Amino acid sequence: MANLSTSGFLLMGFSAKPELEIVYACLFLVLYMLALAGNMLIITTTSLDDSLQSPMYFFLKHLSLLDLCYISVTVPRFICNSFMHRRNISLWECILQCFAFAVCGSAEMSMLTVMSYDRYVAICMPLHYDVIMDVRTCVHGVASVWVSGAISGVMHTAATFSIRFCGPRIIHQFFCDIPQLLRLSCSNDYIGEVGVSAFVSILALVCFIFIGFSYVHIFSSVLRMPSAEGRAKAFSTCLPHLVVVILFLSTGTFEFLKPHSDTPTALDLLLTILYTVVPPTFNPVIYSLRNKAIKTALRKVFKRRKSFFFS
Repeated sequence: MANLSTSGFLLMGFSAKPELEIVYACLFLVLYMLALAGNMLIITTTSLDDSLQSPMYFFLKHLSLLDLCYISVTVPRFICNSFMHRRNISLWECILQCFAFAVCGSAEMSMLTVMSYDRYVAICMPLHYDVIMDVRTCVHGVASVWVSGAISGVMHTAATFSIRFCGPRIIHQFFCDIPQLLRLSCSNDYIGEVGVSAFVSILALVCFIFIGFSYVHIFSSVLRMPSAEGRAKAFSTCLPHLVVVILFLSTGTFEFLKPHSDTPTALDLLLTILYTVVPPTFNPVIYSLRNKAIKTALRKVFKRRKSFFFS
């Protein structure tokens, strides 16, 4: 860290024109408010409704908390910078943002893996579900999610900011994105971060294989159910999670594989939104639309609020 000055970096955002940057900030503000409202509703509903006090909704509540953290790491700063026409970010703010973003991204992948295991046990081993997925297992699962995210965040941040940065410190992104930071490195200083990224990618691949393995067994068990109502109920609890997994992995893969140019295009803007904003914004919508228990609980919450205001 000794070779880093305190000058920080310049975030270019999506456009050099202040008018367009304001338009993008307004778009992000709308999506951010939707994400806040949706995830807070999920957290409130799963906390207050007695019918949702099960491991599946316990994990869903923590996924919503993760989504809130994930989108709050980058979007509010961009909105504030755009409206105030500022582009600079200090070194330590950049370090903190990289760390928090890596923590939330890695933890979300781990949480989705834990949730797939919960669905696997519930559908493939229903008689042993209460024994396997007890309170202790759920708490340990959530704790391991945050610990794994913290370890990943420390590894990424330490490897990224141990390199030497050459030339103008201009980041062609609206937040301190690690791939963009690596483009500013001198010589082969980025090799350490590439090694960390490869290690984390292997872990992500293991998580993906585990999720795929779980759902192969889940769908096999569901299709063998004699009752059409039972199959519909099983699919209603599994399909939202599978959609969320596909959404998160596909957007993350797009971001990882896309070429990073010095002049961001409309495609770059779209992929960035897909990667940073879409998963936390639409996860609550996906779960609430397909899950009858959540929709019923949400109606109860709104009825309570309505009766409170008109009493």
